[in-house]
Amino acid sequence: MTHPAQAGRAPLGDDGRPGRAAGRALRRAAPALLAYAGTRLLGLVVLAIWGAFADKNPHELLSARWDSLWYAHIAEEGYGHTLFLPDGAVHADLAFFPLLPALERVISAMTPLTAADAGLLVSSVTSLCAAWGIFAIGDLLYGRRVGLTLAALWGVLPVGIVQSMAYSESLFTALAAWGVYAALTRRWLWAGLCAALAGLTRPVGAAVVAAVWAAAAVELLRERRSAPLPPRLLAGVVLAPLGWLGYVAWVAFRTGSATGYFDVQGGWGNGFDGGLAFAGFIGGLLTSPPFVAGLGLLLGVGALIWLFTGCVRQRQPLPLLAYGGAVLVLALAAKGYFGSKPRLLIPAFPLLLPVAVVLARLRPVRSGLVLGSVGLASAVYGAFWLHGSGPP
Repeated sequence: MTHPAQAGRAPLGDDGRPGRAAGRALRRAAPALLAYAGTRLLGLVVLAIWGAFADKNPHELLSARWDSLWYAHIAEEGYGHTLFLPDGAVHADLAFFPLLPALERVISAMTPLTAADAGLLVSSVTSLCAAWGIFAIGDLLYGRRVGLTLAALWGVLPVGIVQSMAYSESLFTALAAWGVYAALTRRWLWAGLCAALAGLTRPVGAAVVAAVWAAAAVELLRERRSAPLPPRLLAGVVLAPLGWLGYVAWVAFRTGSATGYFDVQGGWGNGFDGGLAFAGFIGGLLTSPPFVAGLGLLLGVGALIWLFTGCVRQRQPLPLLAYGGAVLVLALAAKGYFGSKPRLLIPAFPLLLPVAVVLARLRPVRSGLVLGSVGLASAVYGAFWLHGSGPP
């Protein structure tokens, strides 16, 4: 299933000289990376201004609250920390996947940076890598302008400030974007490796595995192979789930229970119930005055479903649909703290493709004004969010 826009288009870096190809690819992506960096800089400037009036330290807001504290503690002390809350909840650090704290530990050991600051560095670098991968997918499928617009749209998400925090969303999205890109361009070993690393970063790494397996299935159907699987394709398919499975197996061994990881998540109130708890939460808001929050959530869920329907109508390649659909389902159909759902949807960049195509058709001035206005609103909302409830 080759997307129409891919016909006759050479994948990035396929001229046999990796160094030169990477340089050309970076130059091609440079406007998108600059646009994305501009959105993040705007968000940080607004956060700093807001912090000056609120007498709060922006550095602390970005690196020393909520999940970032857990990641830094794991980096410094290893796993084994558990909190027993008065309501009976049990919060164990085994709920957090290991790649980000491992990187924080390595960087803080090799540099003067603290683990928290190492987390900020990882997010800064990997957010740019994620924007590059998102651009590469948009460019591959629909051309350079769509790729640029797509990367900028990802940067101006309402909760885009999380991309600049010591959280794992930027690292995961970078691995996911390049894993999906590798699957689309049949780089099976790279696809499998990115999927495996994504599976060591967040539970939603299973979505990247789905993309790799979908791409492999498409490849086999396209070629109608009766011979054994090509070694590289087989290696990528086998490698893809090993990160996620490996961590879940390690937690099972550590806890002495085959369901150890899922028990740990249950202690946090997390799990997968098909969306029943979330539906009940929305229903409760809709039946309690002033109804605005419930109506807003209902409209938001409807908009997400509408965007995914647009992705299907757009005839996105099956690996991209599998990835975007899996991220959407895992975010909406999971129980837990519902305020974190916008953050959980940050990696769902394929949902932005239909909007990117529409904006890319506008004159550059108009699309720039739209993106700039949305970016400013996002920056203000991000500052407001971090000074309030924030992304738990």
